[in-house]
Amino acid sequence: MKMKKNNLKKYSSLSNQIRATILRASYECNERTHIGGALSMVEILAVLYESYIKKNGPNKFILSKGHGFLGLLSALYCKGFISKKKLSSFQKNGSELIAHPIVDIKNGIESSNGSLGQGLSFACGIALSYQKRKKKGKIFVLVGDGECYEGSNWEAAITATELNLNNLFLIVDCNNFQNDGKINKQMNWSSLVKKWKGFGWNAIKGDGHNLQTVSNALKKIHNNKPTVFLAKTTKGKGVNFMERNNDWHHNRLTKNLYLQALKQI
Repeated sequence: MKMKKNNLKKYSSLSNQIRATILRASYECNERTHIGGALSMVEILAVLYESYIKKNGPNKFILSKGHGFLGLLSALYCKGFISKKKLSSFQKNGSELIAHPIVDIKNGIESSNGSLGQGLSFACGIALSYQKRKKKGKIFVLVGDGECYEGSNWEAAITATELNLNNLFLIVDCNNFQNDGKINKQMNWSSLVKKWKGFGWNAIKGDGHNLQTVSNALKKIHNNKPTVFLAKTTKGKGVNFMERNNDWHHNRLTKNLYLQALKQI
């Protein structure tokens, strides 16, 4: 289904805003930040927060790959969930905005996540509660491909299938890297598609930076099973010296590097 030009323009504009905010917040905190994995999920966040996640709305977003918090934080700022003052406190002494999310419902942070492999189980619980209360709304959760090495994800995966959690939508950010190196062939993008299908999920795949593809994917909710979108992404997307460079999984932006990166947005 082809996207309307107006929607494409909104998604593209928000993507650029989020990416620029990630860079600014990373630079201004004057600390090492998890920047590469935040940049890989920008287009996914743009579509989610432009079309699905609203203040006090029924849909929920759970960030399971907690080290991508800088991306979520930037999306929350760009869509008016948090103030500029709040954003500016990121990774400063005494701030609640640290490297990973701490639950803060009023500011749009739905869960605390640091240890990997927890978010999908948490999202399953919310999705099940929605079903039991006959509450409308979708539960979106984002995990990383490296996070899929955690066994707790697969326990949650089979639980979601057995409970027919058709209001649960999982996105896997397949940027082909984790903290200590590349994802191997047993857990790469193509292999993960087969694995999720094997667990009974409605599994779809596509380019996680193509706004049309992301928009179409997020509409494909199945009637009687959970859905997963395997999004092929690039770590450090949008900044040439960061792309596919795992040194930027967790690193510090100097002024010169910040200005160089900002010119590319």
